Amino acid sequence: MRLFRPFFLMRVLYPDAVFRPAVSGKELFLTFDDGPDPVSTPAILSILGRYNVKAAFFCTGKEAQKYPGLMSAIRSEGHLTGNHGYRHLDGWKTNTEAYLRNIRKASEFTSSSLMRPPYGRIRLRQYRELSAGYTVVFWDLMPFDFDKRLRPTKVLEIMKRKARPGSVIVLHDTYVSSAVVVLEEFIKFSHDSGFSFSPLPVSGKEQSRIGYQALK
Repeated sequence: MRLFRPFFLMRVLYPDAVFRPAVSGKELFLTFDDGPDPVSTPAILSILGRYNVKAAFFCTGKEAQKYPGLMSAIRSEGHLTGNHGYRHLDGWKTNTEAYLRNIRKASEFTSSSLMRPPYGRIRLRQYRELSAGYTVVFWDLMPFDFDKRLRPTKVLEIMKRKARPGSVIVLHDTYVSSAVVVLEEFIKFSHDSGFSFSPLPVSGKEQSRIGYQALK
């Protein structure tokens, strides 16, 4: 069974994390996980640039270290980069010390103040340790663009049907994802439906720490 939204108790367990920010209008927030990828990331950046949409890219440190030019391209085009671990470790299956080392190793190449737990799985102790220095970001809508059993048309249908004001939408800039296929049509549909896309909201203090002024 696919859960398109996080289990409601997660908001209780992780009270300071970002799931669905309060918005005054019909705002959406696009995020991309697991990149950068030499094929899909440039294609996604091209689509976002065409519609002047800013997004957040939660990158693995391993891929960010491998493709520093893509990281520079993401940032130079006004997008935010976040920490998705050096390796894509499952927090439920990884002891806390190893998990924290993995996040800290990635910070050199991604972000030292914004992170998303791989798989959305993080133990309470891991969360408490990291939330002292990071804004932890989950999501409001997961359309399973990485699932090869879902046709792109189905992924797009899920996004159109379930996106709502304040939705943080998680897609993936990887070779297995259908994000490149569905992204432009979803942006057009959203604009036609009165939605706008905004940069992921972070506090003023964090803006200065992560170079967020490029998004203004």
